[in-house]
Amino acid sequence: MDPSAAVYAELQRLGIPYERYEHPPVFTAEEAERHWAPIDGVRCKNLFLRNKKGHRHYLVILEISKRADLRQIVKFVGDDRLSFGSPECLMDTLGLTPGSVTPFGLINDRDHAVRVLIDEDLRGAPRLIFHPNINTASIVVSWTDVEKFLQTRGNTVTFIRV
Repeated sequence: MDPSAAVYAELQRLGIPYERYEHPPVFTAEEAERHWAPIDGVRCKNLFLRNKKGHRHYLVILEISKRADLRQIVKFVGDDRLSFGSPECLMDTLGLTPGSVTPFGLINDRDHAVRVLIDEDLRGAPRLIFHPNINTASIVVSWTDVEKFLQTRGNTVTFIRV
């Protein structure tokens, strides 16, 4: 089944409107940027991280031009060293493949174990761009609706300064 189908079904269930845009497969936020250029909205990148022991996972959401300082994030969350999760861990935890990391992957986090860290500058943005669990499409949703979606997931959400 197309992984985006669950996203669209959940957005419909929650009454969340979205705009969908198709594009060739992209594997980095920088590649996606080329296809997002004509789309009105804040371009987001999403990082799937794990702690040193691999038993805690984080989804960091920030504006595409910002750099995530992992040392700063470590201090903020009070965890040991952070690194990027492997493709296998990403699939096991969020049901996603590299290039498709998105907050909508939380649909697959049945244990609500992934801690979500959001750049506080995204708060209140009128339009945000994310992948719908696949890297061949992007969707635009409002901050209010992202917040609504996150509230239904049960994951811990924390705002950070990036």
